[in-house]
Amino acid sequence: MNNAFHFQDTSSSLSGTLRRLIDGIRGQSVTLRDLMEAVGEQGLLLVCAIASLPFLIPVSIPGVSTVFGAAIILISVAITLNRLPWLPTRILDRKLDTNKLVPALEKGLGIVSRLDRFLKPRLSALTAGGVTNRINGLAIAAAGVLLMFPLGLVPFSNTLPGIAILLLSTGMIQRDGLIVLGGYVFIAITVIYFAVLGYMAYSAGQGLMGLMG
Repeated sequence: MNNAFHFQDTSSSLSGTLRRLIDGIRGQSVTLRDLMEAVGEQGLLLVCAIASLPFLIPVSIPGVSTVFGAAIILISVAITLNRLPWLPTRILDRKLDTNKLVPALEKGLGIVSRLDRFLKPRLSALTAGGVTNRINGLAIAAAGVLLMFPLGLVPFSNTLPGIAILLLSTGMIQRDGLIVLGGYVFIAITVIYFAVLGYMAYSAGQGLMGLMG
C-alpha cells in the first residue's frame, strides 16, 4: 500500500462529515489510513480535529495516543510546509479497537455539533494568507507535542491541548479567526498548567531531598 490519499471536495458541516465517518466504520478495528481516506477534502485539518476528539473524553483507547498524536504533529508540519504529509506505515496501518474508538467519536460528535453553531467567517486576519496558515500549522504542531507529553494520568493534561487542536483546526477550516484565537488561548493555558505541574514536582522533589538530608 502507498501513502497517497485522494480526497474529494465537500462543503458539509464538520459534524455532518464526522457523522458519516462514524457511520462508515465497520469491523472490529480501523486504521488511521481508513479514517483519512473517508474524510474528504476538508482533509488534513479535519483529520487533526477528529484525532483530537478522543483526548477530550475520559476514555482509554490502547494505541490512540501514539497514533493520533503523531498524526497531528506530522500533518500540522506538512500544513506548515504547504505539502502533503508523510506518515509512517506503522502509524497509518496500526489497528484501533472500534468498540472503544466509535463511542469516543460519538461523544466527540456532541462537542463538534455544539461548536458548529458558532463557526462562521470572521477575524480573517487570523486565517487568511500563506504565512498565517503556516503559523497556525506550527501552533497545531506545538499543541500536538504538548498532547504527547507522558502525563496521561494527570487531569486535563490531554484535554487542554486537545481543545487547542480542535479549535485551531476547525477555525482554519471555517475561516473563523475567533475560534483560532481560542486555540491559541488554550495553548497558553496548557503551557502555564504544565509549568505549574513542573514547579510543583520540582518543589516536592526538593522537599523530599531536604527531609532525607
